[in-house]
Amino acid sequence: MTTYRYTVAELRGQLRQLVLSGAAIALGVAFLIASVSGSGALVDSFSQTAAAEVGPADIQITRPAANGGIDAATAARARQVTGVADAALRLTGRGALSGADGQQLDGATVTSVAADPALRWQLLDEGRWPGAPDDVLLDTDTAHRLDVTPGSNVRLHRADGTTVTAHLVGTLDGRGAPSLAGHPIIGVPDSAVEQYAAAVTAAQLDVRLQPGASRAHTAEALRAALGDGPEIRTRAASVTEATRQSTTLYGVVLIAALSFVLIALAVARMVVSNTFSVMLAQRTRQLALLRCVGADRAQIRRLIRRQGLLLGIGASAGGVLLGVGLCAAATGLARYADLGPVHLHLLPAPLTCVLAGLFGVLLTLLAVRGPAKQASAVPPVAALGGAHQVADAAARLRGAVWSGVLLIGGAALLALGVLAPPPMSLLAVTLGAIGSFFGVLRLSHRLLPAVVAALGAPARRLGGTAGRLATQQLRLNPARTGTTGSALLLGVTVMVGAVTALTVTSDSLVPVVSARQPAVFSATAATGGALPARALTALGEQPELAVTPVRSATVDVDGRPTLVAAVDPTRLNSRADDVERARELTDDTALGGLADGRQNVRISAPGRPATTLRIEPGRSSLPFTLQSGAFLLVTPATLERIAPGPAVTTVWISPADGADRPAARRAVDRALTGHPQIQVTDTAAQAQTLRSLLDRMTQVSMALLSFSVAIAGLGVAATLMLSVSERAREIGMLRAIGMSRRQLRRMLTLEALLLSLAAALAGTALGLGYGWAAARSVTSTVGTAGAPPVLLILAALALTVLTGLAAAVLPARRVGRMTVVTALHAS
Repeated sequence: MTTYRYTVAELRGQLRQLVLSGAAIALGVAFLIASVSGSGALVDSFSQTAAAEVGPADIQITRPAANGGIDAATAARARQVTGVADAALRLTGRGALSGADGQQLDGATVTSVAADPALRWQLLDEGRWPGAPDDVLLDTDTAHRLDVTPGSNVRLHRADGTTVTAHLVGTLDGRGAPSLAGHPIIGVPDSAVEQYAAAVTAAQLDVRLQPGASRAHTAEALRAALGDGPEIRTRAASVTEATRQSTTLYGVVLIAALSFVLIALAVARMVVSNTFSVMLAQRTRQLALLRCVGADRAQIRRLIRRQGLLLGIGASAGGVLLGVGLCAAATGLARYADLGPVHLHLLPAPLTCVLAGLFGVLLTLLAVRGPAKQASAVPPVAALGGAHQVADAAARLRGAVWSGVLLIGGAALLALGVLAPPPMSLLAVTLGAIGSFFGVLRLSHRLLPAVVAALGAPARRLGGTAGRLATQQLRLNPARTGTTGSALLLGVTVMVGAVTALTVTSDSLVPVVSARQPAVFSATAATGGALPARALTALGEQPELAVTPVRSATVDVDGRPTLVAAVDPTRLNSRADDVERARELTDDTALGGLADGRQNVRISAPGRPATTLRIEPGRSSLPFTLQSGAFLLVTPATLERIAPGPAVTTVWISPADGADRPAARRAVDRALTGHPQIQVTDTAAQAQTLRSLLDRMTQVSMALLSFSVAIAGLGVAATLMLSVSERAREIGMLRAIGMSRRQLRRMLTLEALLLSLAAALAGTALGLGYGWAAARSVTSTVGTAGAPPVLLILAALALTVLTGLAAAVLPARRVGRMTVVTALHAS
């Protein structure tokens, strides 16, 4: 009991020095809780959106449109099953509309609104549901584009080319129908869909049960009545299936979030370890006295570990409360946000809070292990003022050798990763970056003072006496400078490395996505079938277009149904992947999209003799790129031989000589005006989507990793606070010989500024190297281009410098309050 009372008393005596370290642990635990809760809420939002699209029906009957969908006869049979009250087909088709000013929107999706209110799955945003055949709904974004509101008139274009005036009675929230995103949505009564849409299909039938009917029993009765063709699920099973598809997303989001959390917690661990190291170094005489009165090394280690345990428990408890408070505040604010069908609930589960708190305690205990071991090595003679050396020459030599091994081995792996092909390149770069950076951290007591020395010249000129003293303090105490700046070094390196890797990857891959496509545009039928002959003729009549049709057919390949495509490769973009291999194909060879090592395949079609083709070595993505789902690419003559009269299922379109992309796009729109069932994809839009994704990842990474820099700033503040106590007599002497309080505050501020700037510059240099190497490992096959994000890197530098300045506020205020007499009498 006496030992525990002494432990608590010692901790209370050092509370001021440890409060900033405790704050770092608390922030790390709060960040962990917020990240886990936020990741769960994000995935739950996808699940809620999917559940909203499932709809309120008791049972869903589905069959893909590519397999024929669900027809009216199937719906009629379903209504005859015992327990079924009503059923409504989800009809969809392609349409077009225009506003009062004549602005026309092609490629709209016409969707049916069920007559039964209990079977309406769309999310009504404003207005009312349609009742008459000429009542329509538009999604909110389309209504804004046409500048119409409920009560206005819109012009709907029928499949036969005629137009009709319809009455807009309401708007739909497109967030309730993610499968229809990207196209204008027109909602009409289910009886009027055929009037306004072409290529009408139904992939789902919604069923409402009679009161008291069992969903499970009725589902079995429907299976018996409808056979094995459609898939029948209860609403709960449909929601479960929709949610299951978010499992992979949850894993990706959670891993990404936890990666940033672990970096922040690693920085917090370094802060705690550094603080204890400095604090115990100041208590050398006290620890030696404990050794003199009989305490052994094990007792000293237990004493320090108990202090760390108490600090970890208190800081983690505070972090749990802070994290729960942040999540509660975010949940409250989310209630006032317009999130469509999503209702965010960010409050963490009790188990999450418990595990986060335990993780914080364990992290603190791990952080104090090293300082406790060093403190237990203090000999009793140090109580008499004798010199002691904790680490012997052999230990220092082993440390230097180990640091050199990490640096050299890491650098070698980095070089291998830059030169090797993927996927080994990314693994080599990752291991090399980790190894070399740990080597840099072990040598931070040499690296950071050297950078400070380079920055000291302008500091001495601009800061005068305060600048000279600040530079001298950082250079004369390399161990403290290294341990204090290492946390900032870690945060800045990871931040700059992440944004550099993402930016260079974006600049390298985005142009390739567009430039290496077979053509600029592709056109396919919405149902996945053959393209209408009239549409092909209309496209071919446009002088601004160079049209390349892709024919395909499903045949048996080694006994398995396989989609085989054929195209004239001389008309494709010469920079497209594997197009040169396609141009070298002969009538007895094929490009394969399966990496199964087969050299020959046997192809057969009903009524045709079997054909054996030789597969060109190496997998090719060109078949799938040309035609979705295709696994073999053959010459047109070969496809005609094995499957006569193959249909044109895709058309690749490029601007003709003398035409540019905008002119070609206008020509495509003119040719397909009467064919709303055809979807046109722009490869530039795909590239822009990829760039937007990588840009969002960069912004999120910057925001989350800045949290680590803020925690590292607490470490700088904690170390400066401890140094003020350690240098109290020095400060008193400086005051006695005439140095003002303002000059002392400036000296501490310059120390923090120089230390932060040194860590920021070193971290930026390392991050640039690691980021470029990581981007190179991913983009080596397409060529690495682009430059680091200068503005983001400057923002990271500014953030680090501001963090250092903020860290100096409390130590500078403490120095300003110290009197000369108090400082000179400090022990």
